[in-house]
Amino acid sequence: GAICYLVARAMDRKIPDFSGTWKMKSSENFEELLKALARTRPESEICCLLAQQSHDEVCNPHLPSVQSLPRWETDRKISCEQTLQKGEGPKTSWTREMTNDGELILTMTADDVVCTRVYIRE
Repeated sequence: GAICYLVARAMDRKIPDFSGTWKMKSSENFEELLKALARTRPESEICCLLAQQSHDEVCNPHLPSVQSLPRWETDRKISCEQTLQKGEGPKTSWTREMTNDGELILTMTADDVVCTRVYIRE
């Protein structure tokens, strides 16, 4: 039925190749993002959150968990809303978008603070 059709359509989607080594071209508001995260989170948790957003590394299991809900917005852009499972903190999210000229744009948010980093493939 309808669910099988949706799954088949999702599998037909061509996903951009995000693999490889990337060099940072520009960065805006990264310090402001760190400050927004530091208001309510210890330093180790901030590192964990940033690792999840930029490298998808496994974090320390003793830190509060973050539920991540990724979804494809377009065939070149994935976004992820994150929810802190325990405690308080800013609402966080990230997007990764591959541009037509091959740049990778990473946008990270913490409440109303937006950090944008642009990468080029090496």
